[in-house]
Amino acid sequence: MNEINIENASRRRFLQGSAGLTLAFALPGIAAAATAGPGKAGDGLVAAVTFEPNAFLRIGVDNSVTVISKHLEMGQGTYTGLATMLAEELDADWAQVRVEGAPADAKRYNNLFWGPAQGTGGSTAMANSWEQMRKAGAAGRAMLVAAAARRWQVPAGEITVNQGVVQHPASQRAATFGELAEAAAQESVPSELKLKNPEDFRLIGKQARRKDSRDKTTGKAKFTQDVQLPGMLVAVVAHPPRFGGKVASVDASRALALAGVVEVVQIPQGVAVLARDTWTAKKGRDALQITWDDSAAFKLGSDEILARYREMAQKPGLTAKKHGDATQAIAGAAKVISASYDFPYLAHAAMEPMNCVVHLTDSGCEVWNGEQLHTGDQYALAGLFGIKPEQVNIHMLYAGGSFGRRACKDSDYVLEAAHIVKAMRSKAPVKLVWLREDDMRAGYYRPLFHHTLQAGLDAQGNIVGWQHRLVGQSIVTGSPFEKMLVKDGIDHVSVEGAANLPYAIANLNVELHTPTDINVPVLWWRSVGSSHTAFSTEAFLDEVAAAAGKDPYELRLSLLKEHPKHAAVLRLAAEKSGWGQALKAGKAGERRGRGIALHESFNSVVAQVAEVTVSKNGAVRVDRVVCAVDCGTAINPDNIRAQVEGGVGFALSAVFYGEITLKDGVVEQGNFDGYPTLRIHEMPKVEVHILPSTAAPTGIGEPGVPPVAPAVANAIAAATGKRLHRLPIRSADLLA
Repeated sequence: MNEINIENASRRRFLQGSAGLTLAFALPGIAAAATAGPGKAGDGLVAAVTFEPNAFLRIGVDNSVTVISKHLEMGQGTYTGLATMLAEELDADWAQVRVEGAPADAKRYNNLFWGPAQGTGGSTAMANSWEQMRKAGAAGRAMLVAAAARRWQVPAGEITVNQGVVQHPASQRAATFGELAEAAAQESVPSELKLKNPEDFRLIGKQARRKDSRDKTTGKAKFTQDVQLPGMLVAVVAHPPRFGGKVASVDASRALALAGVVEVVQIPQGVAVLARDTWTAKKGRDALQITWDDSAAFKLGSDEILARYREMAQKPGLTAKKHGDATQAIAGAAKVISASYDFPYLAHAAMEPMNCVVHLTDSGCEVWNGEQLHTGDQYALAGLFGIKPEQVNIHMLYAGGSFGRRACKDSDYVLEAAHIVKAMRSKAPVKLVWLREDDMRAGYYRPLFHHTLQAGLDAQGNIVGWQHRLVGQSIVTGSPFEKMLVKDGIDHVSVEGAANLPYAIANLNVELHTPTDINVPVLWWRSVGSSHTAFSTEAFLDEVAAAAGKDPYELRLSLLKEHPKHAAVLRLAAEKSGWGQALKAGKAGERRGRGIALHESFNSVVAQVAEVTVSKNGAVRVDRVVCAVDCGTAINPDNIRAQVEGGVGFALSAVFYGEITLKDGVVEQGNFDGYPTLRIHEMPKVEVHILPSTAAPTGIGEPGVPPVAPAVANAIAAATGKRLHRLPIRSADLLA
């Protein structure tokens, strides 16, 4: 493998002799194994051989504590959270803890919630690692204590560990982790481990400083764009303007005439221009003369797709959830409320567009990128190159955001880089770079959806029936995830948040239509199905409350008697927001309102109350968002607040701006001029209140997103009387 100018890029190593200690744990969910192979030194320590990494901890003679993260750090705080859990049970000095990304190896680093697959997504990083990382730390501590007890000839029960120091108070002897590392390596891994009680936590639940912040603020952190390999070429690809289009002919003479352009190759995804740097590759792509074959391309526009969806919604779909007889209950209701909601395609628009470095060698394939679906990409690359999956070595770097985009079910941009390498028929490593327009026009999108809802009320205003019908593309049908997430034709992620309503409604029916002839690439987008189901259910529930003459908060609370966790979260949000108290009046011509929404996603419950001001010209300003969240044990409270605050900003971008539109099958947006995001001056004041809990952690990366849009829409309705049925919200919608 060539040397590269980034840190921690080589495979995990273990230290022998005086170099230090590597711990491999035979724990539940962790297969203990190790094999020797060629390695190299790194991190300032002497390394002897490469080690098959199923361990999560490495302790050096310099007292460094290296935590191995099986999950990608893409800004969500994974490195800090995983390190916190391990360091808590190890009783390490937080200042000496560092984090290193694990390689792709599902046998050792699988996501315990996903089965034999390694990857980061679905807000599972902390939840699936909760016991695993704590046991890893506890085992390391036990082995250090055993080594000290043997050295000092004292009972292990008399030894304490604190801040990276092992002590025997009675004899006043002490040793650092580094001083005990070599001896601890000779101890047996304990078969039984005792974990701390929550009241003894020193790091969990506290404000542990993030482990990635310093490197990111100083520029030391390494992303894919920072990778430089000897002889490396940079590739930029011309993609077809329509999905399903192909190259009919290409004239590359002008591109090849440019200084710095090395080669032009045709691949299944389009035409790639390879150069010594990104800008030259981009200029070369601009100089290509391509004729596209659109005979099999998708050519419908957004309006035509939506019209088809509305027609489909008039007929019954497949049943996703049914109890009681909603049709009969609504037919006999004293009052019936109906509404429909439209949601556009959305881009992920991560700060760092897609990129990947691929190097094919005699022994296999080396990959550097912000890797999110290790196992899927590993197998996809192995299949393309005709090698074994274990010959695909993936170096997981930082990623500048993802929101679901880097967890591509089809390994799209990774395979694109590999196709370029294969087409070149050379050993030169290739860095594929997508520019913003590539990411916006040739990527994957949150599906466009249409919802229709009906509710029946009795004479007292009680809900007697609830009918919900959804129409939209399936993300997982036809993918490797289909067996796990599609049952009886129902894509679980399409109806999540709708088919699991917590409200006590006696007669409920949820149906789904999944069109199969809409060939727009779709993918999970932060909070996935809940990104649209939360809006339709919570905005509609407010309409029901208005029709029943009931307070929206009180109505929700009355329906949550069987869900005390949801009720507690809702009460906290209402209490902290001052629900029921009059809002301070706005300026002349301004109208102010407050709205509430509650939603469960990824096993976490979030309630939000939004306060808005609407000007006389229909402009909306979100002034304040009060959030209450129950996500189990709060590993890093500050990080939880950051995730919820970030979720609010992310969601508001979609509320006011997010919309990918197609015309004749061509995506109309290309950059942030046509697909703007929320600006900092538009960000409201956000308060996050975390319910205390000793339960196992649940997801937090995504649950802060879904309730934002309905809370804002409900607040706008409270201020103006206008009910909104489409996103994004336009000023014209409030003036009509």
